[in-house]
Amino acid sequence: MTASPPPDVLDRFAVPDDVERLDGGQARSVRAGDLALSPDRDPVLQEWLSPVQARLAYELDLAPGRRSLRLVMPVPARDGEWVVDGWAATRFEPGVVACHELDVVLAAGRLLHAHLASAVPECPPLLTSPPTSPSRWDRAEALAFTPPAQWPDSLPGVVVALGAQLDDTPLGPPQLVHRDLASNVLLDPRGSALVIDLSPAWRPVLWAEAIVVVDCVLWHDAPLSVLSAWRTGRERQALLRALLFRILSDEPVRLEAYRPVLDVVVPDLLGHPLARPTG
Repeated sequence: MTASPPPDVLDRFAVPDDVERLDGGQARSVRAGDLALSPDRDPVLQEWLSPVQARLAYELDLAPGRRSLRLVMPVPARDGEWVVDGWAATRFEPGVVACHELDVVLAAGRLLHAHLASAVPECPPLLTSPPTSPSRWDRAEALAFTPPAQWPDSLPGVVVALGAQLDDTPLGPPQLVHRDLASNVLLDPRGSALVIDLSPAWRPVLWAEAIVVVDCVLWHDAPLSVLSAWRTGRERQALLRALLFRILSDEPVRLEAYRPVLDVVVPDLLGHPLARPTG
């Protein structure tokens, strides 16, 4: 059952105490009045990110092409804080439906990333320095872009074998990207794509798109045939790092869940010497 925000959180966001669970994501967000409240938000990150997101959300809502893309609007508490007791708020959007169609999610992501590149032209220091309390996704992202020679010895052999497929092919310039788009694109009643739960990373756009492909194939019924465009060159390298990010973010690792994609992209992975058990 989803934990409800404490009374002090509801009071500071000026919403009633009649809350309801919201579907999607990890099913931990709730609706209270006209806000959606989500737990476990980093106050340092949100102090930087929320104003950036609010300005961009406002600009997108005023833009002539509003029907193409929208961004959910963050809302501060009454005292101006963006996070209260770990909870952050965004404007609740009635009548939206989840969208997991690969082409739509990728198109929304490309528009979003183009706007983010303009809104945040330089990397903020907090996205390059390790967080004080990194999440499992933060740890997985860091490992996916760390040379395998520097990985800890505790990683499973199959993961090490997957890392052996990496090379130094450039994936494109890093910028502010959303690293969890596949589960966070909705369609509003006018048919506009509405992006929620911005999970920021300073990485190449191609890597963020590769995560979308992996997620949509594994969890949202996209056909395996879409992987054919990701089997060579920089696309393959982006997909390998996307796979590492997703695999390593599971604690413990659940390699079997990723087998359908691994069997296409790295068909001989389990036969790799590094993947064989030792001892």
